[in-house]
Amino acid sequence: MHEELSQKVRGAAVAAWWTVLIGVIWMTAGWFAFVGIMSCRPAWMLNLWGGGPIGWDDYQIMAIWFFGAFKLLLFIAILIAIWLTLWQLRRGK
Repeated sequence: MHEELSQKVRGAAVAAWWTVLIGVIWMTAGWFAFVGIMSCRPAWMLNLWGGGPIGWDDYQIMAIWFFGAFKLLLFIAILIAIWLTLWQLRRGK
């Protein structure tokens, strides 16, 4: 029973670290896309959003809130991954 739990915790720790890695890559790519779009501000992007009352300032605020929330979720995932790793190391003795 102890060995089965240890294997499950080890698998969960590995999955958590892969999730964090993919999240960091996704966040970095999204940030570069955001910076690229905000530097050239193409007209077709406003049309893509519907061409209504939303402007570049609104988009910038929404994007910064999104990246802030995503960073918070990544931080929580990192804490969970660290906890699983430490628990697995402690149980591995």
